[in-house]
Amino acid sequence: MLHHLSLGVHDLAVAGAFYDAALGALGYRRVFEDDTAIGYGLVDDEDLLCLKLHEDAAAPGAGFHLAFSAPTRAAVNAFHHAALLAGGHDNGAAGVRPDYGDSYYAAFVIDPDGHRIEAVTKQADA
Repeated sequence: MLHHLSLGVHDLAVAGAFYDAALGALGYRRVFEDDTAIGYGLVDDEDLLCLKLHEDAAAPGAGFHLAFSAPTRAAVNAFHHAALLAGGHDNGAAGVRPDYGDSYYAAFVIDPDGHRIEAVTKQADA
């Protein structure tokens, strides 16, 4: 359905360091970059998430968050840990969310620009 999603950020270096760590824990990587943008994905030049430098960038309001697919529960844990070390704020520790399903395992953080992000897997604990 979606080709990619762009988020506005105030400081590309800060945002890039945060997403390098958080998304790297999930297996994503930088697939392109220039002076005003960094793209993340799995294949070179095919970004799924793009960070765009904008001095008036603002995170969407309450009710919006972006969920990234994680391959395992260990990857969700790694995402949460890496995101916090890279300047994110805790918005929900890694764990099962039974309201969303018996195997819905997720962690929630807020990035340095105020975007609410999540890593989630529905894989049973191995």
